[in-house]
Amino acid sequence: MEREKIVAIANDFLINEFEVDGEEITDEANFKKTLGLDSLDYIDLVVIIESNFGVKLGEADFKSIVTFNDFYKAIEDKIAAKI
Repeated sequence: MEREKIVAIANDFLINEFEVDGEEITDEANFKKTLGLDSLDYIDLVVIIESNFGVKLGEADFKSIVTFNDFYKAIEDKIAAKI
């Protein structure tokens, strides 16, 4: 899956499911601060990622995510590893 498609799909569900202003989502924006997710939100996010991309991000994956760029890269890497 192309990165542009990953970004478009991810941004769409982040905006719709977590009520984030789309203008706040930039490659270098802080992922955790921008979304302000609690532990239950992370569970929802894992489920949404799995249903949209067919891959699962775990706790270790989220620990290394600082920016939205890191988030997209983590999804991209999981998809590539699955092929």
